[in-house]
Amino acid sequence: MIAMDTVVEAHASRPAGAEAVDLLGRWEGALSIGQTSLPLVVRVEPGPGGITAALDSPTQGAVGIPVTDLTVTAGVVRFAVPSLGGRFEGAVSADGGTWTGIWSQGQASLPLILNRTGAIAEPVAQSSDRPQTPVPPFPYTAADVRFRNAGAGIDLTGTLTLPQGAGPYPAVVLLTGSGAQDRDETIVGHKPFAVWADALTRRGVAVLRYDDRGVGGSGGGGPDETTADFATDAAAAVAFLQGRPEIDPTRIGLVGHSEGGTTALIASATGVPAAFIVLIAGPAVTGAEIVTEQVAQIAAAAGATPDQIADARRTQGAVMAAVVENRNDGAAAARAVEAVLTAAGQNTEQARAGIAALSSGWYRYLAAYDPAPALAAVRVPLLAVYGGMDLQVPADQSREALARLKPDADIVVLPRLNHLMQTATTGLPSEYGTIAETLAPEALATVTDWVVRTTGAR
Repeated sequence: MIAMDTVVEAHASRPAGAEAVDLLGRWEGALSIGQTSLPLVVRVEPGPGGITAALDSPTQGAVGIPVTDLTVTAGVVRFAVPSLGGRFEGAVSADGGTWTGIWSQGQASLPLILNRTGAIAEPVAQSSDRPQTPVPPFPYTAADVRFRNAGAGIDLTGTLTLPQGAGPYPAVVLLTGSGAQDRDETIVGHKPFAVWADALTRRGVAVLRYDDRGVGGSGGGGPDETTADFATDAAAAVAFLQGRPEIDPTRIGLVGHSEGGTTALIASATGVPAAFIVLIAGPAVTGAEIVTEQVAQIAAAAGATPDQIADARRTQGAVMAAVVENRNDGAAAARAVEAVLTAAGQNTEQARAGIAALSSGWYRYLAAYDPAPALAAVRVPLLAVYGGMDLQVPADQSREALARLKPDADIVVLPRLNHLMQTATTGLPSEYGTIAETLAPEALATVTDWVVRTTGAR
């Protein structure tokens, strides 16, 4: 939702008449849509003639975006981010340590809770060093490809990597997580899908990774396209590989990260002939359950009090219930969510500002989708890998459900890893960009060894 280049800071002096509320410090929160969390950091510190405020978006590598018009009036804090066309308005908690409100940008508005996590701090460091990003020359071939999803009437563009030696090779299709992603699933300068493709291809497995709808050369794209639509793209990818003479059509599997795992399950349930499935931080419970737990765990890791965590869980749970109950009617979902937010203490203007994204077709589908039937129906080998410090798709929540639904699944929890499969300290999304590692070695070994063993790759 937020897209920007790094810019310099600007002053946000408090106008006369505004309340003398303590705004100084580092305020952290995250915009949550489905299984995607975009962390934000607002830094407020003394400056010449008033206070200086800046916004950081760590996962997008942006630091010091100017914040203006920072005020507090009648217990409501407001600020603007002109370069993004963004605004925030939220209620200040009784202890002054939390801002609960709405982030608005363009036509979209989302709930945002900002917690003061410490005193004035330096900007989040951004590492330009991504040592695992593959650099040519490669010991395999890599070619740009285009394939057709005839049912959707769109083309999709991607990269196909083929091992050295004689084929036909086993193959995997990589499926990205939430949000419009490029073929490398690029985030904060990291290119995890390029790393996965490199590791697997070096072990004798061909890999197809492609741009999501509306990204790069891929067609489509829009807020009402659902995970079920993305599953038809996965089906088209498999069909494309089946038509390649270098690929063994009986040994093509689906490897999905986060929502990509849900995409893989839907594709399998609708008849896509996947020979195996790998879920990397893939949910085994409904989107509504995932988002509610995600909000609570991120709040806890950010230092929220038990009461604040309970309140966040309760409000988010009610919002998700309203969305799920009205999964087939966007207008009804908008009205129901507005009622929940109003009951939670937001004024009518705030509540209405927050419902656009929550009532979209994509969000309603993902919130309501239950992967249980698809998981129980899987009859091919399945590996699920979770990070023990994943706050976006908590390991315990999905591991327990998956173990009940598919007892023969291989389930691995790597204790020190986050949602991106990096070695983490806190697990917070704001940490992703500060870690030089793209994928932890144990994650790479777990997945590649399993795929090679399952497919008999040489």
